Amino acid sequence: MKKNHVQSIPVKAAIITVSSTRSKENDSSGKAIENILNSAGIDVVHYAVIFDRVDAIRSEVYCAIKNSNCIIINGGTGLTHDDCTIEAVMPILEKKIDGFGELFRMISYKEIGTSSMLSRAIAGTSHGKAIFCIPGSTPAVTLATKELIVPEIAHILSHANK
Repeated sequence: MKKNHVQSIPVKAAIITVSSTRSKENDSSGKAIENILNSAGIDVVHYAVIFDRVDAIRSEVYCAIKNSNCIIINGGTGLTHDDCTIEAVMPILEKKIDGFGELFRMISYKEIGTSSMLSRAIAGTSHGKAIFCIPGSTPAVTLATKELIVPEIAHILSHANK
């Protein structure tokens, strides 16, 4: 579909992995996101692996937002006691993109069945920047980045910067 109202905005991405067990060396999901973005011609200008703590997540998002306009946070979106990515990011969002989470769960349902309802994936905008919170599994980040984020990021940023 042709999107006549899409502006030519250079996309500069940030990847934030939220995990109590991963490091940059073994972060297969962060690397998968980076590879997909690079293959799409999107530069990754910020990359961090941080612990599941609201203050750490918010601090890293504020740091990433200084130099990037597409922030992808993976991990910490589930239902366990230490999953707090959604709680950390929701107050930062000015506008929520409800369709992102809905589509992610719908597409995930086709792959993993009813357990897709456990995902709390969200997206939104803040100060003209797009922020995505997705599950941390490599299949989930691949699906979200390849099928939803990359195809729509220019469209999202165009609307967020009008």
